[in-house]
Amino acid sequence: MHEPGHPAQAIKGRGAASNPEGRFESIRHHAEDDGWQGALLDETAPRPRTEVTDERVRSVITRNDSPDIAFEQAMNPYRGCEHGCIYCFARPSHSYLNLSPGLDFETKIRAKGNLAEVLRAELAKPGYVPKPINIGSNTDPYQPVEKRWRLTRAALDVLAECHHPCTIVTKNALVERDLDLLAAMAREKLVQVFVSVNSLDNRLAAKLEPRASAPHRRLQAIAALAGAGVPVGVLVAPIIPALNDKDMEAVLERACDAGARCAGYTVLRLPWELKQLFREWLALHAPQRAEHVMSLVQQMNGGRDYDSNFATRMRGQGVFAELLRKRFEIACRRHGFGRARELRLDASRFVPPRKPSPQGELF
Repeated sequence: MHEPGHPAQAIKGRGAASNPEGRFESIRHHAEDDGWQGALLDETAPRPRTEVTDERVRSVITRNDSPDIAFEQAMNPYRGCEHGCIYCFARPSHSYLNLSPGLDFETKIRAKGNLAEVLRAELAKPGYVPKPINIGSNTDPYQPVEKRWRLTRAALDVLAECHHPCTIVTKNALVERDLDLLAAMAREKLVQVFVSVNSLDNRLAAKLEPRASAPHRRLQAIAALAGAGVPVGVLVAPIIPALNDKDMEAVLERACDAGARCAGYTVLRLPWELKQLFREWLALHAPQRAEHVMSLVQQMNGGRDYDSNFATRMRGQGVFAELLRKRFEIACRRHGFGRARELRLDASRFVPPRKPSPQGELF
């Protein structure tokens, strides 16, 4: 693992190459190379392993009032994400756990082990108004640890039982595992799935999002979902100028052929510590293009690395952002895509879950 004070080196299977302190930490660590061990540190340090901690939570449904986000309710079974996408806007959220947005975010995962139990209790509250819940707004609900923890599957079981609508965002083909549930929910207009594909370049994807499914597997997942009757869309997100923007039209074409019927996109966002992490990644993986990439990013953010303005943060501003918008709209018209999240899910048949009773199902 990279030590402060020594040049970062890429770590196979990980997106970040360092573990900078979160913005809330009061102590800063800095190592100085005395010339004796510097050459040995990176060679002998073991690759960081994924550690999953069972977290007992009191609530799982979060509410959103951001005007540029389409959903009002969200649920994330995990904190942190093993996919390790270097561009992930959720990385800075790990600072709230006193962990680093760098390697900690992708190696120290918090699993909400009591998610299904708490979800059931929240849906059973008097006065609860059913509205679609987005699963995966912050971290991927089908990241590799889901194979063992099955928290997303447990949440879907509860939602299906209650006839509660939801949307899902993922970049992992593991979503195919739950086709039985998703197909049944789709028949009742209770679910819509969005698969994120931002490039068709396997080599680039392996560096940008090292533990997510390869692009061709995500396209296969789109086909599997569509074939099972599950409404599915594609998200070309995020678009990184001079890095993956060239693939936009090809991704939309392949997704359309696979069965996607709506599409959306966002541009790269670099809030808080993510600025440092992404610049470090560029220096390691695209040094010759690093300056050009960041120049275009700044052009789309009013001269800064990031602009949090709700009106522009998702799509950017300026000439390059306008070019992306036009390219996307033309490609969508060509393939007959509707806008992402245009499907109206049905919340009219929602039935609150029964509260646990020591008498079971007798009454």
